[in-house]
Amino acid sequence: MSNKRPSNFTIVLLSSLYFSQGLPSGLLAHALPALLREHQVPLQYIGYLKLLALPWMFKFVWAPYVDRYHFRRTGPHRSWILPMQSLVIFMLLSLSLLSPQTIFSGYLPLFFLMLLLLNFCSATQDIATDGLAVKLLPSRWRGLGNSIQVSGYKLGLIVGGSLLLLSIDHYGWSTSFILLAIILALLTLPILLLRESPHSNERPAGDPDSLANAKAEGFDTFWRNYRDFFRQPGMKSWLLVILTYKSGDAFGSGMVKPMLVDAGFSLSAIGSVTLVASVAGMVAAVLGGYLYYRWGAKVTLLGFGLLQAIGIGAFALIARGQIDLFTLYTISVFEQIADGMSTVVLFALMMEQCRPNHEGADYSIQACFQVLLAGFIGAASGWVASQVGYSQHFLLAAGFGLLALVPAWYYLQFKLPQKAPELAKKSSATA
Repeated sequence: MSNKRPSNFTIVLLSSLYFSQGLPSGLLAHALPALLREHQVPLQYIGYLKLLALPWMFKFVWAPYVDRYHFRRTGPHRSWILPMQSLVIFMLLSLSLLSPQTIFSGYLPLFFLMLLLLNFCSATQDIATDGLAVKLLPSRWRGLGNSIQVSGYKLGLIVGGSLLLLSIDHYGWSTSFILLAIILALLTLPILLLRESPHSNERPAGDPDSLANAKAEGFDTFWRNYRDFFRQPGMKSWLLVILTYKSGDAFGSGMVKPMLVDAGFSLSAIGSVTLVASVAGMVAAVLGGYLYYRWGAKVTLLGFGLLQAIGIGAFALIARGQIDLFTLYTISVFEQIADGMSTVVLFALMMEQCRPNHEGADYSIQACFQVLLAGFIGAASGWVASQVGYSQHFLLAAGFGLLALVPAWYYLQFKLPQKAPELAKKSSATA
């Protein structure tokens, strides 16, 4: 693949797809914790929202089949993206027919089941989208390309989270979810316009991973996909980085909205703070991609990880009673800036591990590792916060973030030179 700059259509296409993923994620991560707490749902149940991300943890199971199977006329990636987004639109319209009073009283388990299905559709769409992104983005542009990914995703978080809270407060539940479904439908237009080769994901007939052999060998082919991936140099150390790098953020972030509700902030006020912070995070994602390109992996992965730990720990100040709006906005903006930049660097390095023609599966297995520990540690966050209080909870989250820098430093110091000499050289030159 050449290092030519991605086309404007590619940038718009990837932005729309990652924006689409951010809409339901914003509902789950930003809007629901505040809505549930406002309806007096216990913190333990709010923490369990993280378990609804199980499809994101285990999407590697079906990722190889997303890479292989598709409708020839539609194309290898559009065959999955279009139906998955359509199902998400259908579910959002279904949610518009229900009232929050009904959902949060007697039908909470059914509501959680719908969200689990919604996450399954988004996770499957993500497999195809990540594979498409790796194919379309030359290696040199993957840092900046991940800025597109993270900023597009964060824009979706803004609409599905903070703007949804503001909309529900002003226009009601039903109208807000209908508007969300319409926005997602409009975001489907770029992928409808894409014309991709039906043969772009196919292997030669003699290739052990060819479609014909895949149909014949079943699980053996599934295992072979990942066996070779795990045998790459430095992979064990890298997987430890993926597991731990965002653990502090996952443990702390789920309790920010409940804390603000308990502190007396309205849904509109929480939505406004989240909006400003998310916009800052989106801009920081673009900056993070540029700094990764200029400074290399070593400086950015460790430096942004440190800022991430400081940002989530700073919410302990809010929990201790310093809840004036200036302090709240400052901490929220700082935390989202650190989150945006650290996420871009992590995702860019994940792309570097992907093998040709295995992009969707290889990126998916890494993404699953990334949310695995984060999901379970996040699920426990509600119980921990109810036992030790919000302040101690955020300090613990900061501690997890600092500990995560140890495996990151080890990987960058000893394993990265084996895996990506060009990144290691660049990191050394700029450190």
